[in-house]
Amino acid sequence: MRGLHADTGYLLYRLGLRSGQLFNGFLQESGLRLRHYALLRFLATTGGALQRELSTRLGYDPSAIVGLVDDLERADFVERRPSPDDRRSRIVVLTEKGRSFLRDTDEAGQRVTNDLLRPLDPAERETLHDLLLRIAEPGLSRGFTEG
Repeated sequence: MRGLHADTGYLLYRLGLRSGQLFNGFLQESGLRLRHYALLRFLATTGGALQRELSTRLGYDPSAIVGLVDDLERADFVERRPSPDDRRSRIVVLTEKGRSFLRDTDEAGQRVTNDLLRPLDPAERETLHDLLLRIAEPGLSRGFTEG
């Protein structure tokens, strides 16, 4: 029988836990968590998104998205605006304060990633990123189902 550390899925799980711990540690001072940060990063690449789209694209439960957006709105990092296509819907957009927060945290976020990947040389880091992107891409393009 294989040992636990021979299971790639388990190693990915452990890497995810460690990554989350490091990112949450770096975000602790701001009062945000990795899920908030991911939502902000996603919005930084779009002109805004409906809450249901955020749920699908980030793989978070819709009820979790409401709370995350509420938290970020209280911090003035995002705002809800009426959708031009459907007045009943609201689009979540990044505010200038949210953009500023992301700019201010870019370097610290990169340090966290560098600490996590310290055992790898630059070529290995690039290969790992490419492999993870290839594995994750189907879920990233259509949204994940959270388990």
